[in-house]
Amino acid sequence: MQRRVAIAALVAQRADAITVVTEQAIGAWRAAVAEPANEIPDHLDIVGCMGSASTIGLGIALAQPERKVIVVDGDGSLLMQLGSLVTVAGAAPINFFHFVFENGVYETSGSQPLPAEGRFELAQMAAAAGYANSVQFDDGAIFARALSGLLRQRGPVFVSVRTEPEDGYLIRSSAGTRLDLQMKALRDRLVVDSPAREPAR
Repeated sequence: MQRRVAIAALVAQRADAITVVTEQAIGAWRAAVAEPANEIPDHLDIVGCMGSASTIGLGIALAQPERKVIVVDGDGSLLMQLGSLVTVAGAAPINFFHFVFENGVYETSGSQPLPAEGRFELAQMAAAAGYANSVQFDDGAIFARALSGLLRQRGPVFVSVRTEPEDGYLIRSSAGTRLDLQMKALRDRLVVDSPAREPAR
């Protein structure tokens, strides 16, 4: 399936979730949202620290247990910090949803094939690490129909989305804003705007 189609389906289901999107998924996410890139609510673009999206999302999920947190990751990025699967599973946040778009290449640096591509299954690794639910999709229509149910599951949830390789291009963080400034703005907003609520179910 095409990444932009799958991400558009995910954006349509995000509701009030906090979103953390990394590297090559950023462009497709921006194209799918209605808001200007620098005005996407409760959102972080993660650039320049491959593999960190899931652990940054984990910290947010633990600090905001009443909100769903959607992490949009890449297979190349996740392989940079594969141990994060165990870290997430150990913390067991029920509001954590980890979508990994797998195209089999390091797209940002020139679309080099991943090591052992075709011989490993990230969804199986996540399940073995201890994620509460783990599933894989390679059909866009089936993925779109399943999303609503996936986002009602008890986390942490791991979703592998198989997509076609695309031409690599480097994505800058939203509106050129440094990641530390994005994170401070999100933290300030969540601290000010968060009423006491029950944890996400």
